[in-house]
Amino acid sequence: MNKRSSLRITNGITVGVWLFIFSHFGWCQNTEFTKENFPGRKDELKEAQRKLQVGEEFFNNGKQELVEFRRSYFNLRKTYPVSFYDYQKAGYQQFRAALSPLNDANRFNPKNARLNYMLGLIWFMTEPISKEGLDFLQKAYELNPRIEDDLSFWLGWACHLNSKWDEAIKHYEEYHTFLKQRVKSNAAPIEDVKKKIYECENGKRFSAKPERVFVDNLGPQINTQYPEYGPSISTDESTIIFTARRPNSTGGKRDPTDNGFYEDVYASQKEKGKWQNSKQLSKNVNTDNHDAAAGLSPDGNKLYVYRHVERDGGDLYESVLFGMDWEPPVHMNKNINTKFHESSVSLTFDGKRMYFVSDKDGGIGDRDIYYSEIDVNGEWGLSKNIGAEINTKYAEEAVFVHPDGVTMYFSSKGHNSMGGYDIFKTKLVNGKWQTPENLGYPINGPDDDVFFVVSGSGNRAYFASAKAGGYGEKDIYKITFLGAEKTPILNTQDQLISVVANPVSSFKAEANVEVKSAKLTLLKGVVSDAETGKPLESNIDLINNEKDQVLATFKSNSSTGKYLVTLPSGSNYGISVRKEGYMFHSENFNIPDTLSFQEFVLEVKLKKIEVGNSVVLKNIFFDFDQAKIRPESINELNRLVKLLNENPKVKVEISSHTDDVGSVEYNQKLSENRCKAVIDYLISKGIIANRLIAKGYGETKPIGKNDTEEARQNNRRTEFKILEK
Repeated sequence: MNKRSSLRITNGITVGVWLFIFSHFGWCQNTEFTKENFPGRKDELKEAQRKLQVGEEFFNNGKQELVEFRRSYFNLRKTYPVSFYDYQKAGYQQFRAALSPLNDANRFNPKNARLNYMLGLIWFMTEPISKEGLDFLQKAYELNPRIEDDLSFWLGWACHLNSKWDEAIKHYEEYHTFLKQRVKSNAAPIEDVKKKIYECENGKRFSAKPERVFVDNLGPQINTQYPEYGPSISTDESTIIFTARRPNSTGGKRDPTDNGFYEDVYASQKEKGKWQNSKQLSKNVNTDNHDAAAGLSPDGNKLYVYRHVERDGGDLYESVLFGMDWEPPVHMNKNINTKFHESSVSLTFDGKRMYFVSDKDGGIGDRDIYYSEIDVNGEWGLSKNIGAEINTKYAEEAVFVHPDGVTMYFSSKGHNSMGGYDIFKTKLVNGKWQTPENLGYPINGPDDDVFFVVSGSGNRAYFASAKAGGYGEKDIYKITFLGAEKTPILNTQDQLISVVANPVSSFKAEANVEVKSAKLTLLKGVVSDAETGKPLESNIDLINNEKDQVLATFKSNSSTGKYLVTLPSGSNYGISVRKEGYMFHSENFNIPDTLSFQEFVLEVKLKKIEVGNSVVLKNIFFDFDQAKIRPESINELNRLVKLLNENPKVKVEISSHTDDVGSVEYNQKLSENRCKAVIDYLISKGIIANRLIAKGYGETKPIGKNDTEEARQNNRRTEFKILEK
């Protein structure tokens, strides 16, 4: 027990002031476990003292672990734990063992300051946002605010996590005053408490002007009484993959460090707008140890898994969806994984750049965001730090690059966080990431807010939180952004008549306030055999027509034929779907930079290389009213060259068609010149002339009416048809 005198003068505070404080907080009510305080209850007192001694021994062991952990953290300023919940592992088993006997002792004597302090710290360290921890610490403070030197720190943090900003600041400042008198050699604890005061000030400011959002629990199909967290979604929100610690985890074992079940990766599909019951991924992904979802490619076909590795902090693995199952995860190369701790992953829309988090040496702070680009051999190259605009001297985590190609979300303990990790947003402008913006309250709070992923539309997001009223410790939630609030305006007539006490009969509302959505086009559908309807695995090339550059190659699923391609606004894109033995299928999407989110469903039916089959070449372009091929057509023409080289016996007809604007004679001549220009290009690339037949049809074979510009555009086309095989 602490024998500190109640009248001890500390930090220059007078005896009279302390007497006032103690009487104000009821310190004189502090009741020790002595026979004088419990006359006639000798046996009960003896049993309570025994329970107190047993519990206090466990508590002191746990507290020692906690003190050592904090000391090592402040000495190193860079350590493996990356979240508040990892921090709680220090002394966890000892604290849990102390809880039952101390609870028994407290039932006998609930007015002992140190006992309330011990119970408060135990609850805080094991369930940090629980009301029990806050209540016990507050009671200890009321009974004796000086019972332990660090009471004001833990009480401040408990108030902080419960959004009691002013109370938290008061207790932090008390602890700060104590530290300035006592801490000489190590300034880190002082910096730590000053930062927490700054976080509370941020919290007051953000919570005073909350963001207009709906926050909805995803429900029992996703969440259980056990922890669910780390969500990743496909761009179209049809698939969600996340981490959970449930009794049915692979191996069914508990982690001895925190008594929770080992992590497994789970998934759910959305059908008719509703999430289906989540299921574990296959044993190719989940093992008897910890397996956590670390990121998902925008098309939903590549999954990144975090696994703890004994020889280092933890590494990243890549698994590819093949048909209906995930392949065994492959350990990523040395440019990504190191002997340190690598965690979350995010791929750009084209799959050419990977962002990830590591605490490896040479960084700016505790944990930093890095990126790596794919090289000519398809391997990830040397990683680079994203820079000091994003990374702080504190920890960054859970990076997510939106498929629009210019927006990044990440979690950070730095910047203007309001406690633990907050979620921030930044934009890439002229190749430079802008100053990060805190997403505000209630998206962020005093607890850790991490693993924030945003839908392709930009109007919804998914994240994990330990909010009150959920199904378990951590649940996965959906955020719907509402945009700016609309203000009703009285119409002119009502404003006039209202002065004579007549009721307002109607309102004139402001124009609709639109939620700013992401600038991208989402293209999805199924690739199948045009004759049988059987789903096909195919290669889907995404081409920047203006630069004559293949940006990325995706695959449709081998079992379902499904594909998903993201097209950020601001480019002219060509899409080419190809499979051996089939004619390729092409599409063109000219997407201006001003265009916001849109979604297209395109069913692609591939035709086999058979006599009579024809395909429209949608990425061949001519100057207006001329037969001159424009440069953005070259990629499409080279695909046709490749198909002819791979099938040397094939003979084709190249045909050109026009709309009905202009005379019949003019359109006929224009179509003949255009198909001849295509054939001249093919011959220049080595295709033998006798394999090519030019045919201009003018306006004689429209595929639709010529009554709109869009219809006329479809009629202006170039095709090729198999004549001989």
